[in-house]
Amino acid sequence: MPKAILNYRDSVLFRAGERHQILAGAIHYFRVHPDQWQDRLRKLRAMGANAVDTYVAWNFHQPRRDQAPDFTGWRDLGRFIDLAADEGLDVIVRPGPYICAEWDNGGFPSWLTGIPGIGLRCLDPDFTGAIEEWFDLLLPIVASRQTSAGGPVVAVQIENEYGSYGDDHDYIRWNRRALEERGITELLFTADGGNDYFLDGGAIEGTWATATLGSRGDEAVATWQRRRPGEPFFNVEFWSGWFDHWGERHHVRDAADAAAEIRKILDLDGSVCIYMAHGGTNFGLGSGSNHDGKKLQPTVSSYDSDAPIAENGALTPKFHALRTEFFRARGLEGNNVPELQTELLAAAPVLPAQTLPVAPGVELLDLVRAAGEPVQSVRPLSFEQLGLDAGMVLYSADAVLPGQPGKPAETPLKIMGLNDRAYIWVDGVFAGILDDTNAAEGLKVTGTGTPARLEILVENLGRINYGPLTGHGKGILDGVLVNQRFTFHWTQTPVPLTEWGPDELGRLASAEFAVEAPADTYLALPGFGKGFVWINGFLLGRYWDVGPQATLYIPSPMIRRGVNTVKVLELEKSGITVELRTEPDLGPGGQGLVLAEELAD
Repeated sequence: MPKAILNYRDSVLFRAGERHQILAGAIHYFRVHPDQWQDRLRKLRAMGANAVDTYVAWNFHQPRRDQAPDFTGWRDLGRFIDLAADEGLDVIVRPGPYICAEWDNGGFPSWLTGIPGIGLRCLDPDFTGAIEEWFDLLLPIVASRQTSAGGPVVAVQIENEYGSYGDDHDYIRWNRRALEERGITELLFTADGGNDYFLDGGAIEGTWATATLGSRGDEAVATWQRRRPGEPFFNVEFWSGWFDHWGERHHVRDAADAAAEIRKILDLDGSVCIYMAHGGTNFGLGSGSNHDGKKLQPTVSSYDSDAPIAENGALTPKFHALRTEFFRARGLEGNNVPELQTELLAAAPVLPAQTLPVAPGVELLDLVRAAGEPVQSVRPLSFEQLGLDAGMVLYSADAVLPGQPGKPAETPLKIMGLNDRAYIWVDGVFAGILDDTNAAEGLKVTGTGTPARLEILVENLGRINYGPLTGHGKGILDGVLVNQRFTFHWTQTPVPLTEWGPDELGRLASAEFAVEAPADTYLALPGFGKGFVWINGFLLGRYWDVGPQATLYIPSPMIRRGVNTVKVLELEKSGITVELRTEPDLGPGGQGLVLAEELAD
């Protein structure tokens, strides 16, 4: 068996026999346009990093069970790794299969988590059998690029933050064997929060344990010295910023504060990976959701994460602060730090600001009625039962609403097991919105004792990516009640937004603009409420006027010379113009992080 290039003894990390500190940053290939991979990697290297870390999102490659995983184009993981090697970076691969990452379903395909009765992240044969099939196709791409084969891959992670989910150590050992049996010979490691609680669940004997945290790194180092004697400390996720949820504040972290925390770890001979060094964007419907025990918390389309390399590739003050710490760890300070190349400092070109009139599209209800092939059932079917990964479903049924002709009455219409957001019409008239916080209480609808047509459009806001609710279903899971009476015999019309092409997009509200030279731009939708937007046929992401995110980043590779088209699917209220802006607006910033180590205290 080839020897791993990284190894350790007596709490010291070595690379090819030399003392070594990993100075890394996370960049997720699935959140960055492939034409910009090299630029972002080059900037990471310029920050003083010697390695890049990436997750592998299973559902990005295989959203459907009946289709083989795709490793081409934007999904060409091998090309991303090769580009990192070209920039002189080592590569740390984190193949999951669970990744969290604020990514839809934690990276799991919905066809997997939708298997009735499946046990996730444990030695359930349905679960491990699917992983083996996935790893059979994924891991040759990684194994062939290990340093033993002349590539840049120096380490591979086993599972991900398992100590915050379960305690099936046999499953973690199985995962380790699954990697080894498929040719992974470089250093393997686990990753968990920085205290005893997380180590109890996720760490196993004979395997390097690493930490995920954003503060109190010196305390974590002491914990490792006590719990994992002989192992060097590696903060594989140092949270230099944080992500945002819709309807909450935009998170920022002071650059000096982040740099001071990193210095503590590096001065104790630890290694660090900045999460995120460059966050990128949750393009399409890739953003996941969290759950605070009371409500769903869907993540915004931007994954900027207040990272040192901003969503648009700009080098922020945090970049320079962390660069100082990385080079200091390499023994270079002051005038001895290499100067940044001029082209790396230059701002990316942007399109001129413009206000674009919007031509209206087909009315929402008419649009979704014709969006797909209807499926009949007695009880409402979930997204998973319909084989729908993301998007929306229109549920339709006839129900007698209490009342009398000439003497209408109000009654509550309730949706049981609604994990997201539902738009409701009665006889074609909009009646209101329910979500996961009030669906069981319902809304008042008016009836006359005669059959009425109920139409309920359920939007998938993003699948939960962290915690015990990972894998929860989408759609109407437990039925619809007229007061306390179930309504049966439903028609479901799937609305597979990720599969929409010219015919479907041709029915949406639209705007056009012409350019001579492609450049970045930032799309704002003033006057619009909530929905989805496409640029030149590509599903850019979600927007929502509850904020904090007010603009969506459109990278220059998505802009073409000549006429460009914006398509908008609005769910609540339509505006009359959209704007191309010259700067991003991610919302008013607020200090503060929700740190995993605090969740266990």
